[in-house]
Amino acid sequence: MSFLLYLPEVPAAPLACRGLARRGGRAAGLLTLLFLCAGVSVGARAQPQPVSLPEPVPVPVPQPEPVQAAPLPMDEQVFAAALASDQLPVLEQACRDAARFDLPVRLRQLKDRLVAMRPAPQPLPVVLANANALISCLAPEAALSVLDRFGPGPGLERQQWLTLQWRAANAGLNHRRAAEALRRLSGGERSRLETMALPVRLRDDGSLDTRSALDVLASHLAAMGRRQEAAEVLLAGRLPGVVGAERLKLAAALLDDLPLAQRNALVEMALDQAAVAGAWGLAAQLLDDQQALQRLEGGDPEPARQRRLRLSRRIDDAYAEWLLQRDDPSEAARIKVLKQRLRSPREQGGHAPSAAQPATLPAQEPAAPSAADSVEPTTP
Repeated sequence: MSFLLYLPEVPAAPLACRGLARRGGRAAGLLTLLFLCAGVSVGARAQPQPVSLPEPVPVPVPQPEPVQAAPLPMDEQVFAAALASDQLPVLEQACRDAARFDLPVRLRQLKDRLVAMRPAPQPLPVVLANANALISCLAPEAALSVLDRFGPGPGLERQQWLTLQWRAANAGLNHRRAAEALRRLSGGERSRLETMALPVRLRDDGSLDTRSALDVLASHLAAMGRRQEAAEVLLAGRLPGVVGAERLKLAAALLDDLPLAQRNALVEMALDQAAVAGAWGLAAQLLDDQQALQRLEGGDPEPARQRRLRLSRRIDDAYAEWLLQRDDPSEAARIKVLKQRLRSPREQGGHAPSAAQPATLPAQEPAAPSAADSVEPTTP
């Protein structure tokens, strides 16, 4: 049994296995028992291994946003220092702050300081900065008085001076001074104002909203009651499309002393421009104006009504179509359909599909209208 010397060393077997070994008679049986008992012994002694759990992932806790404090006006000491300053940008900033928080006492103090601080004569940049600060101080009339201290010659300086003069007059609703400044800017040629953009409003994002000086001049003239002159200014424009159509529309409304045929001709010209530009909403407004004009002047509004009806069908304007046909008994079936479409979709009888009724396929989109079949001109 020398081969047993080469067996690997195994741990001591339990008593039951030792008994089996004693009863074994053969070497092979003994070897098998030794291996089995060794396996049992090892299995009996095996200790359970600890199970490693994953680390918990920290969940970020949302932090409340910090509450921003309400903005406050300039401190008294800071304002006193700004009021004593001789720097126009510092004074203008104080003006903006006082205007923002509606502080009339500070605005009056700043206005008096700005008017007295730079007496004439001063170079143009100083005059412009001084007037601009006064506009920020809500003192446009004082800004005009400061600008009147300077008289620039022709050229860029004169254009800057007149533009700021218009700004001051416009801020103070001084239509006469504003119109005069624009008239002098045009140099006697009103069409030059068409390409001149004037700042009319500061948007919330800080950008400037501009408007053509030609339209601005017409607005000032109309506000003064000079309606015919305002219409002449509008008709001096040369831009086509929507801009031209809107100017013709306004001119026709201003020239209420013209005969019906001439005013109707202006509306027809505006319709042509709107149709070329595809501005069908504007064309609809023009046809509505044309109907009202014909009724007011004793003309025949039916041609304009028929054109408006055709246009409303082409652009799917159900409300306008219903208005134009609601008193026509021969269109009772169509009026019923239009009334159903004009209901709230979820209202009883509305056009939204119910749960028990499957939705129907949408109607085919109407074709884009053309100038020929939607707003064709009529004989005045």
